[in-house]
Amino acid sequence: MTPNILLLPDIREILNENGVQSIVDFCSTLHPASIAEILDGLSPSEIWSILRHIEVVDRGNIFSYFDDELQVKIIESAPRSEIAEFIEYLPSDDRADILDDIKPKILNEILPLVSREEQKDIERLRAYPEGTCGAEMSSDFVRLHEEMTVQQALNEISNQTHVLETVFYLYVLDKEDRLVGLISAKEIVKRIGKPETQLKTFMKRDLIIVDANADREEAVKLVAKYDFVAIPVLDENGKMLGIITHDDIVDTILEEMTENAHMSAAVNPLGDSTYLETNLIILARKRFVWLAILLFGALSTALILTLFETVNKEIVWLVAFLPMIVSTGGNCGGQSATLVITALATGEISLKDWAYIFRREIAMGILLGSAMGFCAFINALLILQGNVPFLQLLIIPAAVFLVVFSSNMTGALLPLLFQRFGWDPALMSNPFVAGISDTLGTFIYMLLALCFLLPIYS
Repeated sequence: MTPNILLLPDIREILNENGVQSIVDFCSTLHPASIAEILDGLSPSEIWSILRHIEVVDRGNIFSYFDDELQVKIIESAPRSEIAEFIEYLPSDDRADILDDIKPKILNEILPLVSREEQKDIERLRAYPEGTCGAEMSSDFVRLHEEMTVQQALNEISNQTHVLETVFYLYVLDKEDRLVGLISAKEIVKRIGKPETQLKTFMKRDLIIVDANADREEAVKLVAKYDFVAIPVLDENGKMLGIITHDDIVDTILEEMTENAHMSAAVNPLGDSTYLETNLIILARKRFVWLAILLFGALSTALILTLFETVNKEIVWLVAFLPMIVSTGGNCGGQSATLVITALATGEISLKDWAYIFRREIAMGILLGSAMGFCAFINALLILQGNVPFLQLLIIPAAVFLVVFSSNMTGALLPLLFQRFGWDPALMSNPFVAGISDTLGTFIYMLLALCFLLPIYS
C-alpha cells in the first residue's frame, strides 16, 4: 500500500497537537481503505494507538486493508490483552492466516488470553494444510435449524450479525451440525409477511458442497460454474465447518494465476512475497534452479549433434535449417501445453478425457505438421535457390512434420501425465516443453539425414 504523502503530515500534526480522539473523529468520515492508506505511514505502535479508540468492528475493517507485513507488526507491537480481545472480532479465516506469521513466542503469549471457544476455532483452521478448502474457509456463517420459523430466523440472524462475514446464504443444520439445507436472504425477506412459516418448508436441499480436505481449486471451479457468493465446507461426516466466500475465491484465483505464470516461465513461485519484496539472492536462487536444470537439459541437444558429427560435416547445408525446425517444434509444443494446462485449471477437461484429447491432438498434429512442413519447404527452396537437388530438400518438410507432430503430442499429454501423478500440470511450462522439443527435434532431423541423405553424400 502506498501512503498518501499529502495527508501524512496533517495526520502527524493532528496526533501531536490535538490527540488521538481528533484523528478518530476525522477517520469516522472516511472509507476504511482511505483510513488505512493515511495511517500506513505511521509506526505500528502509533497506528494501534489510534485503532484502539475506534469501534471494534470498524477497527477490523480498517485493519484488513493493511498489507500482511504491517498487520503482523501491529499485532506484535500492541499490548497482548488488547490484541487478544481484538482478534476475536476478526474474520476467522483472516486471523488464522495472520497468526501463522506471528513469532511463536508472541503467539504463545496472545492465545491464552483468547476465549477458549475462539482458541479452538483458531487451532482448527490453522491445522488444515495450505492449499486445501479447510485452510481457505471462514467459520463465520449463519447457523439456523429447520424447525425455526421465519421470525425466529430473523431474530437469530440479528444475534449473529456481529460475527458474520456474509448473510447472503443462511445455512440450516441439524442437531449434530450436519448441513441439511440452505436459504438465501432473499427467500427470507420474501416471507417476512408470513413470519410463522417454517424454514424446512422452503429451504433448498440439493446442495453443492466441498470437502475440507479437497484442493482449494475445487471450490474455485464450483463457485465459477454455479456463480455462488459462497460455498459450504463440510467434513467427511457431513458436518458443516465453514464457508469459502467469493472474495477468498478471488484471492485464490490471483494466487494461482501468479503461481502458474511463474511456473510457465520456469521460476519457483515467490510464495507470499511480491517481486519487489523478494530478496535479490532469494530471487536469483529461485530462477537459478530451473535455469540450471534447463541448461543441463540443453546439453542433450549438443550431445546429439556430436553423435551425428559425420552428418554435419558431409551435409553442411543441413545445419542452417536446424534452428527453424527445433523452434517450430518448441512453439507448437508450448501452444499445446498452454491450452491443456488452462483447460485443466478451469475444469473444462479432466483426466478421464485423455483418450479423446489423444485422438484430437493426433489430428491436430497432422494438420499443423502438414501446413508447417509446406511452409518450411517453400522457405528452403527460396534460401537454397536450386543449389541442392529438389528431392534432397524433402527432408526439410518431412522433419518439420515429424517434429511438429511429436511436439504437439508431447505438449498436450505431459500435463495430463503430471496431473495423473498428482503434480501441478503448470510445471510442464513452456521452457520445459521447448527443451524437450529441441532435443526431440534435433534427433529426428539428424536421424532422417543419416538414413536418407548421408548415403548419397558418402
